[in-house]
Amino acid sequence: MPKMRRKSDLPTKICAACGLPFTWRKKWERDWDQVRYCSDRCRGKGAKGGAGTGGAATPG
Repeated sequence: MPKMRRKSDLPTKICAACGLPFTWRKKWERDWDQVRYCSDRCRGKGAKGGAGTGGAATPG
C-alpha cells in the first residue's frame, strides 16, 4: 500500500481570479499544467474579466 502524502507535500498554484493559493487535486492529475483557477466560481469570474465587474451599486 502506498504511503499517504501530507497536503503540504503537494504542489500549489496561485488562482488567476482571486489570487489565493490552492493545492493539487487528484481530479486535476492529467491537466495540472493547464489548471489556472481554484474553483468553478473563480473560473467563471476569470472568464468575465475578474473582480470589480459585479452589479453592486455605488453608494451616493
